[in-house]
Amino acid sequence: MRLRMPFARGRKEFPSHLWTQCPGCGEMLFNKQLVRNLNVCTSCEHHFRFGGRERIELLVDRGSFEEHDSEMTSADPLVFADSKPYPTRIEAARAKSGEQDAVITGFALIGEVPTAIASMDFDFIGGSMGSVVGEKITRVAERALAERRPLVIVSASGGARMQEGTIALMQMAKIVAALGRLADAGLPFVSVLTDPTTGGVLASYASLGDLIVAEPGALIGFSGARVTDQTIGEKLPTGFQRSEFVLEHGFIDQIVPRAQLRDRLAFFLTAFRPVAHDMRWSL
Repeated sequence: MRLRMPFARGRKEFPSHLWTQCPGCGEMLFNKQLVRNLNVCTSCEHHFRFGGRERIELLVDRGSFEEHDSEMTSADPLVFADSKPYPTRIEAARAKSGEQDAVITGFALIGEVPTAIASMDFDFIGGSMGSVVGEKITRVAERALAERRPLVIVSASGGARMQEGTIALMQMAKIVAALGRLADAGLPFVSVLTDPTTGGVLASYASLGDLIVAEPGALIGFSGARVTDQTIGEKLPTGFQRSEFVLEHGFIDQIVPRAQLRDRLAFFLTAFRPVAHDMRWSL
């Protein structure tokens, strides 16, 4: 069920707990129907943001997910405070997202292929990469190496977490080093870019997949459009930093609608899988 938002004088108000207006086409979407459609607009197929744990439930074989490092939490090494102290911000993020930090990691089956997976949650301080995100992704990559599993990372992030300063930036190198060891061992890494994937996450591990896929309309870029425009002193083209533009310019391999993503990943992981007499994955 969907209704178009009336713009006439005295327009009717729709309660936000029942209806959501699509930013793509303006349709009013019944929230229960939107959830059933995987948070994708039934009119224009705009992909709303999706939670990290919901993403795992969507992608992996039912009941196969084994979570790792679920109790790992951030400290406050810099005793950082902006508009509020960092520990207070962490507690608010936990209450909002229901997660301990901005990434969920573990082992699962995808299309019956044993896989290591990490899924970021934008509701936790904008999916920002701090020490916990860096450590959890590094550990799941190391476990993938130890058990010779492919790795899938689903990114949804504004970049490095400013409240952890240089410590957050160091996570870029740490994760990239772990991915390098996977590559040396011939194990596939599939990077899935969702809205948004920006900053230090895009500048490091999100860009290093043997296969890089993105959801339709996802914001993908290092810096915001306004900052980029001011830096280069040129007017940016329409759709700059959206997945369709990025695909056209060769940065990603495919755009895959959310409803098809699990089957597409299962296809690629099965295709990569080594035959019985050869334990190296085919990349």
